[in-house]
Amino acid sequence: MLQGVNRKIGLILALLSIGYLYMSYQLPTYPYIPVDADAVPKTLGWVLLVLSVALFFSKDSDSEEQKAKRRIPKKDVKALLGVGALLLIYIMLFETLGFIIMTVLFVYFCSWFLGYKNHIVNAIVSIVFPIALYSIFVFMLQIKLPQGILPF
Repeated sequence: MLQGVNRKIGLILALLSIGYLYMSYQLPTYPYIPVDADAVPKTLGWVLLVLSVALFFSKDSDSEEQKAKRRIPKKDVKALLGVGALLLIYIMLFETLGFIIMTVLFVYFCSWFLGYKNHIVNAIVSIVFPIALYSIFVFMLQIKLPQGILPF
């Protein structure tokens, strides 16, 4: 039954989408709102479920060429694990240090880790980008982001 990569991945994605749908149906609904906050998560969950079923039933010819394409070099695995570690640090310190500080640090160190060597441009981008995003969300869209240790 689970012969082929498409069937295995389709089954995993179907189970993931069912869990995601279960959690999205637990979100509270609010009266007098035409499109509620749970509309996007529910839609994404159903789309993922439909696509995972389509993937499960799609034809899969697992050739040697496809197997060779799925092999990831050790260098790339180390890069993925490094970025994953940076993401975990970002998530853990996001509330404490705030959006601006953590995003500045994440963008700078992730770019540096992935090989970008122009430190001046990297520093400018890693400072301007989070401040611009923070300003858009907080002042224009009125969406609160964690301020952390910064006074604004």
